[in-house]
Amino acid sequence: MGVVAALLGVAGGELLIPTITLLYHLDVKLAGSMSLLVSLTTMLFAFARYSRDRSFLVLREKVRFMLFMVFDSLLGSFLGGSLLLKVIPQEGILMLLVLILLISSYKLLKH
Repeated sequence: MGVVAALLGVAGGELLIPTITLLYHLDVKLAGSMSLLVSLTTMLFAFARYSRDRSFLVLREKVRFMLFMVFDSLLGSFLGGSLLLKVIPQEGILMLLVLILLISSYKLLKH
């Protein structure tokens, strides 16, 4: 899964959570945690590769956007991980994941 995620450039739920859920019969919440573990490994290798060829230099041009994305990511992780997972049942998370996958599929097909 890590190889496919790295090749496709995705690090999250679009590929990993459904694969983990279907192949290993884990519940969605545990599959999300496992997806984070695989994503972390993928991102660490990507950071190492991009830092060698100086690809991160382009980020200096987009500092405001980068800081906005970092803040949004931290806020979303906090809200999703500490608040929503305790409130939303597994079926609700699964339906949300299905909706995200359908939208992603439509956008990819349209592209």
